Formats: sequence, structure tokens, C-alpha cells
Amino acid sequence: MQTHTQSARSAAYLQLEEQYGAHNYHPLPVVLEKGSGIYLWDVEGKRYMDFLSGYSAVNQGHCHPAIIATLIEQAQKLTLTSRAFHNNLLGEYAAYITRYFGYDKVLPMNTGVEGGETAIKLARRWAYTRKGVPENKAKIVFANGNFWGRTLAAISASTDPSSYKGFGPYMPGFELVPYNDTQALEKAFQDKHVAAFMVEPIQGEAGVVIPDEGYLSKVRALCTEYQVLLIADEIQTGLARTGKMLACDHENVRPDILILGKALSGGVLPVSAVLADDEIMLGIQPGEHGSTYGGNPLACAVAMKALAVLKEEKMAENAEAMGKVLRDALAGLNSPFIHTVRGKGLLNAIVIQHHNPEAAWDLCMELMQHGLLAKPTHGDKIRLAPPLLINQTQITEAVAIIQQSLNVLA
Repeated sequence: MQTHTQSARSAAYLQLEEQYGAHNYHPLPVVLEKGSGIYLWDVEGKRYMDFLSGYSAVNQGHCHPAIIATLIEQAQKLTLTSRAFHNNLLGEYAAYITRYFGYDKVLPMNTGVEGGETAIKLARRWAYTRKGVPENKAKIVFANGNFWGRTLAAISASTDPSSYKGFGPYMPGFELVPYNDTQALEKAFQDKHVAAFMVEPIQGEAGVVIPDEGYLSKVRALCTEYQVLLIADEIQTGLARTGKMLACDHENVRPDILILGKALSGGVLPVSAVLADDEIMLGIQPGEHGSTYGGNPLACAVAMKALAVLKEEKMAENAEAMGKVLRDALAGLNSPFIHTVRGKGLLNAIVIQHHNPEAAWDLCMELMQHGLLAKPTHGDKIRLAPPLLINQTQITEAVAIIQQSLNVLA
């Protein structure tokens, strides 16, 4: 196996980032310049298997030919009009995505965190105009361990000190309950000022935390009973990642507000979307919410193709099948350093058991040496989330790399 030696070229790129970029990330020391399918290549030409997929933004694979062709074709015609004018693709895209997921309306944005902010605004407005909550009294409930970005609103909902510490004061009107605890949720719903519960069907950033079977169904029933909107944050779990088009589909749950992002563009440019029915969506009037780039024609064209590719290439079905192969193979390693293997579809994680608190990072560094890229989260957890077109031969190769790399912890 080829070992990674950092060249002067790589070192120069890393030094530029260190000197001129904000120090708000701690990446693995690899400098990538090309991607195709499940693979990435660094500036030295070494190939890696990508087991992060841009935090699930690259579900369709790197530089998917159909998505790139659509991007190029549209980029040569028209990229941006702003919402001051109409363009010929926004209506087509709105019709496409609302039919695709079964909602009346879509509000297009750019980043996932903007989708979360949009959903909260929609829920607050609905609470005042439909539920009868007194002005400025609406509350949004979140689950402990949630992650939906790092805006001031997002960190105000966080239980992770590394996200919120030192950035206060925080957004009022947010409350927290334990994840996977419907009793605590029902207790929170006793407050008639609660407008919505915003939840990830599987908590990604927390380390692929999967709730008990039936949790989402119970959440849906409680939201209906107490007239509380269910906001599903499917930015990471959606778009075929967990073996269904939406993770909510595993329990046939329909959220009142659905947030999508990441793979909505196949990793080509920032595209997010918030879907809801008229009763919720039409609470927002002209001038009350928007985005210069939201709904731009380039994003609309790319998003339609990205969604089409997921269905045409049966990526949800492949994620379901290959996810089982991956988890079974990892469990079969019987490594003393792997405490837990968990996941759904191709959103998976291993929890590392070791006396060294840096063991997960050390393992990811070793994986990189052997040609597989993954990243730790919350210290001891490593997400394993390759693009959804991965096949069984590639999974076998990846598990062999993981098995070999575990020796670094011995």
C-alpha cells in the first residue's frame, strides 16, 4: 500500500490556508484536487475512497456526469436574476420538487442552516396566525444533541459547548428535550405556546444516533394531538442516504415542514429547500423572507437533475443494500477497538474504544495513509458515509483498509 508523504506542493497549500484563512476547521492534512464517483485524488495524484461524501452533500458521487452536464449547459445561459424578476426555471423546479415530495409549496434557499432558519420563521408565523399564540411568545422545541449549523439561532438550540460557548446572548423562545424521549416531548407540549418540534430523524453530527423504532411515529402523533408542527431536518439524512428517499419514510411519517439541502445539488453548489403546505407556507408575504441567490436558475436546473439521478439510478435501494453489507462486515471484524457499529442505509458510524482520547483521530490519519478518508465527530465516533453508488467490491476493499488501519491502535 502506498504511504502518504506530504510534498512541498501539499505543504504550500496547507500553509496558505493556515496563514490567510480563518482557523474555524481542523481538517485532515490532505489536499484534494479531483473527484469522480466514490473517489478523490490529492495534488500528488494519490487516490482515496471518500467515506464522508461532503457530510452527505455528494450522495450522487463526485462530479456526477449528468449533473455536471446540466450545470454547464445552464451556466452558459443564465445563472442569476435575483427574485426581483421571474426566470423560466423557478416555476418548473417548484412544480418538480413539490410533486416529488408531496407538498403544496417550496421556499428555495441556499444553505442548510438557512433552511433551518426559514422553517423556524414559518413555524412562528403559523403559531401567531393559526394557533393563536400571543405575539412574541412562540416556542420551538429541539432535541438534545441536535446540529443544524452555526448561525446564532442554530447555536442557541445547541447542547454542544464548542458550538455555543462565548457567542451569547442566545435566541429566546427555544427549548430542549432529550432525544428519543416522547414522554419528555409530551410534557413540553403541555405549554400551549409551543409552535413546533424540529428534529433530525437520525442525529448525524452527534455520531449517527438512531432513535428507537417507532419514535418518529410517536412524535408525529404527539405533534398532531397538541397542534404542534413537526419540522424534519432531513438535510443530512434525506435524499436516499438512509436507504429511503427521506429517513422519515422508514416510519411513513410526513412532516409538516421538510428541510432539504446538501445532496439537493449533488455537491455542485449550495442549494436548500423548505417544503410545506399552503396553510404554513402562505403565512410569509412579500418582503418578509428571501435570498438573493435562493431559487436562482442555475440551482433550479441542477437540483432537478440531482433529484432525477437519485431515482433513475436507484440510489436509495443501493444505500439500503450496501449499508447492510458494510455494517455486517464491520461487525465481523470483532475488533476490541470498535465498541459499536450503527447506522441506517449508508449513514453509519463506529464508536472507538481506547484509552487514548485521540484514538479516533489517529485511526482517521491511518485510514488516510491507506487511501480512505473519514473524519471523527465528538471525539470517539467516526462517520462512514460513502457516496450512494458504492458497490460491494468497493465496500470489501474499504473494510480491508479499516481492518489494516486498526492496527495503529494496538
